[in-house]
Amino acid sequence: MKIGIIGAGWIADKMAETLTGLDSTMKYAIAARDLGRAREFARRWNFQKAYGSYKELVEDPEVELVYVATPHSHHFEHSSLAINAGKPVLCEKAFTANAREADALLNLAHKKGVFITEAIWTRYMPLSFKVKELLESGAIGEPRLLNASLCYMMEFKERILCPELCGGALLDLGVYSINFCRMYFGADIVDETSNCIKSSTGMDMHNSISWSYSDGRIANIQSSALCLCGRLGQICGTEGYLIVDNINCPERITVYNDYKPIAVFDKPAGQITGYEYQVLASKDAICKGLLESPYMPHQEILDIMKVMDDLRKKWGVIYPMD
Repeated sequence: MKIGIIGAGWIADKMAETLTGLDSTMKYAIAARDLGRAREFARRWNFQKAYGSYKELVEDPEVELVYVATPHSHHFEHSSLAINAGKPVLCEKAFTANAREADALLNLAHKKGVFITEAIWTRYMPLSFKVKELLESGAIGEPRLLNASLCYMMEFKERILCPELCGGALLDLGVYSINFCRMYFGADIVDETSNCIKSSTGMDMHNSISWSYSDGRIANIQSSALCLCGRLGQICGTEGYLIVDNINCPERITVYNDYKPIAVFDKPAGQITGYEYQVLASKDAICKGLLESPYMPHQEILDIMKVMDDLRKKWGVIYPMD
């Protein structure tokens, strides 16, 4: 499968590193707004084609999957460009700026009969499936409490501070905490409390969310661009608990009973970067003629965008495209 990448930033570098280790995919094309930058990227990673416009890349008949690696603010535009050219899309998280854009993009993909999914890599990872397996097997009894935090020092990064780039911790980091919670506790939420601390530009920099479920479970999730944290996910049950190291790229699951570790599960020994699973899942879905990935259904993509829209509305965090 020949893959074309839109955008030549750091996340495109990570995808290029991933593709280098995959025998079943091909580093085919890279597109940047500056042809010189695209050519340098192609040289560095041994891509066959370099384009100075995104339009040229999606119009290349050899491209079989487009990976959109631009900022959140441009996902709708660039994914639409690919879909209108009939190209399947793997679009970086957050899927779009807001639910309105997500809905329009998904409707366009369905109308054109073109595959699209969100590159929220935790949805496709083996350890993510292992957590679900452990919960369903009763390894910790009945799950009743979930905690998840993801924080990085990013307070001066342009993409975090600028409304025009859909800044803030929520779409960049909080999306992982939300997905962690949705994967294991679902969406039957009956009550919500939240708060955030905003930057001088009006973007959320710290945020904290608590959800209560109809069956009595509670989830507490946080994200921040103003501090570091252990990036841990914890699910507590009636007979024990489990801890996931690094919720945005799971590295280890430790299961505890009576406060003593009883089992440890590590990421696969041959894992490249963790990005490979979303690429392989996309390839598999496309080969089967699917329009969405079973690991990240379109309805779930849209619902999570709506959750983030509602949170931003409560906090007064506004993007120009809202």
